[in-house]
Amino acid sequence: MVAPPDNDVLWARSLHYSYSGSPALTGVSLGVREGEILAVNGPRGCGKTTLLRCLSGQLVPHEGEVWFNSAPVHTMGPLLRERLRRERFGWIGPEPQLVPELALWENAALPLLLRGASRRAARTSATEWLERLDIGGESARKRPHEVPQAQRQRVSLARALVTMPAVLFADEPTAPLHRTDSAHVLRTLTTAARSHGLTVLLATHDAEVAGLADRAVSLLDGRRVGTGLSTEPEGRTACSLSA
Repeated sequence: MVAPPDNDVLWARSLHYSYSGSPALTGVSLGVREGEILAVNGPRGCGKTTLLRCLSGQLVPHEGEVWFNSAPVHTMGPLLRERLRRERFGWIGPEPQLVPELALWENAALPLLLRGASRRAARTSATEWLERLDIGGESARKRPHEVPQAQRQRVSLARALVTMPAVLFADEPTAPLHRTDSAHVLRTLTTAARSHGLTVLLATHDAEVAGLADRAVSLLDGRRVGTGLSTEPEGRTACSLSA
């Protein structure tokens, strides 16, 4: 077993995954460079979400390898993968999934609070991100049910960015939004990624959204398609992520 090249923060080889015998991924390989915004493009049902969930450690591929900074994610146990997701990864999906009992700023600050940050420090960081997304002042003290879906989704983005993750997984983050709100979320996401050197995997069925990325790969029926597919890079000696 070999690890990926030094400049790939994420690297996957020959991923296979099935749901109840129905293939969702069939032999997908890719590398993601540090600080890169990579779009995973394709129609709904092509395997984009499954790919991101395998890369982020939410799913273990039935076959194939996933590496993060030379650590084999595919061989990690559940606790180590959970720690990796909590400490190094961020996630935003098409639905906000906020905690209804918490104020918007508390939802955005939640990852920091769970890490043990003080309430004041967590609130300051969360408020800064919310203000970048035009959610400040009185709005930040509201509960999720008191604001429109577009604002809830912006809170989700703030929550994903507040820890400055090494990798941000964005699974159709603007799918439920109108054009103006979608542009706002994408502008904040890409600006934050480039200014802070974040690596972003952006799953989308929208070619226009994919065009905002540094590079795009396409999936169709669980397979990587299109031209310019590179051969798998030679790896180097593996090293593990210790518990």
